[in-house]
Amino acid sequence: MQPKPSDRLVTIYTDGGCDPNPGPGGYGVVLLYGAHRKELCGGFRLTTNNRMEILAAIQGLAALKQPCRVQLYSDSEYLVKAMTLGWVQRWKARGWRRSGREKAKNVDLWERLLPLCAQHEVTFHWLRGHAGHPENERCDQLAASGRSPAGLPKDEGYEAGGG
Repeated sequence: MQPKPSDRLVTIYTDGGCDPNPGPGGYGVVLLYGAHRKELCGGFRLTTNNRMEILAAIQGLAALKQPCRVQLYSDSEYLVKAMTLGWVQRWKARGWRRSGREKAKNVDLWERLLPLCAQHEVTFHWLRGHAGHPENERCDQLAASGRSPAGLPKDEGYEAGGG
């Protein structure tokens, strides 16, 4: 019998950023489950801060091998508000329009994030960035290292005009 998602609590910390914005971007993720810890990072040659913040959440949730109860912490108000205040669901219901004719941004990433959230019991939390929280600081370091290697791949969603 498969355990219910609520039987496993995973804490995920995420961060993303670009320097400059838009520019080379990276994401960092720290996953904590009991005594286990996993860190992830990566980046793209041209992207935006918001895209990297969303991608960090995607990568963290995608790393889970079974349904879990997840406490996800991000310093991105855009990500947390979009998920907790129902913005993304409204944009999707309107055919990915924010209001009237204004097209929602980062649709390719929201379409990846929503199914991952449906697989798990995810609660999003905002925390102030660069305020000394050890895991947020580590995610910032991982994001910076993710955007630094030579030969970063193309962010197809952004460079194709989707973000």
